[in-house]
Amino acid sequence: MTNKLTVSPSPHIKDKVTTSSLMLNVIIALVPAAVASVVIFGISSLILIATCVITCVVGEYLFNVVCKKPQTIGDLSAVVTGILLAFNLPSTFPIWMAVVGSLFAIVMVKNLFGGIGQNFANPAIAGRVILLISFSGPMTSWMIPEKAVGGFRLVSGATPLAVNALGNTADLPSYADMFLGLRGGSLGETCILALLIGGIFLIVRGVIKPIIPVAFLGTIAVFALLVGQDPLFHLMAGGAVLGAFFMATDYVTSPVTDMGKLIFGIGCGLITMVIRVYGNYPEGVSFAILLMNVIAPHIDSLTKSKPFGGVVAK
Repeated sequence: MTNKLTVSPSPHIKDKVTTSSLMLNVIIALVPAAVASVVIFGISSLILIATCVITCVVGEYLFNVVCKKPQTIGDLSAVVTGILLAFNLPSTFPIWMAVVGSLFAIVMVKNLFGGIGQNFANPAIAGRVILLISFSGPMTSWMIPEKAVGGFRLVSGATPLAVNALGNTADLPSYADMFLGLRGGSLGETCILALLIGGIFLIVRGVIKPIIPVAFLGTIAVFALLVGQDPLFHLMAGGAVLGAFFMATDYVTSPVTDMGKLIFGIGCGLITMVIRVYGNYPEGVSFAILLMNVIAPHIDSLTKSKPFGGVVAK
């Protein structure tokens, strides 16, 4: 009798969900914020998004050709990286600088570490941080939409977090303006309404769990209350919502366990608020996520479940 027992390594149960389908869902979820950025900041936002996406895709393609590796641009992860990096840039950011940041993100942070699934940090976050360090002037030059006859006009100004840090509370935008994106900031972080639509879409589709976003944003709100500041302001004034739903939830650089996700989200919120309240830089979301990316494997190691009847090796 033929032995019908097949012995093979895991995984033994496979799902129809693919990397490309997951990334496609993320791209769809980012569309509302992309549309809002074009409405608020103009066609320059669309040009910046297209530049980052094309650079990331071409950069990954050429890297695979040079290294004689199978092509991976079809998984759409490079497209997501490009969109997220663009979302973290001012609408007036120079195109050539965006190209530099995109190449750093996709080649140095993602592909040199082995590609998707191997990178130690979120490529878009790392790209933003390196651009902030290298080109601090252009990275902190903001345009603010002001109400004018027949619509809006863009004027130079500071983000609400920078205004608040200077103590000019009378110049802060209203809750409604911040919710709709009518304030200074990176092109993809300002419209909270659009980001919430995209974030809820990802949760409903099962692409992400709500643990990290809720822990991240909840920690920011509680911390603000404890130090006597406005929690709603801190939730809407910076990049917290963009970071919580779209960057801190990255599969590769966040913990796998539910308890790990909770710790990760709380850590992101704490570091963000420590930088905002006590640091010299008004925003801390990118730095918080990047630091928590580094320790995510250790969080997973500490929170992994013990096999039933087994002993966890030390």
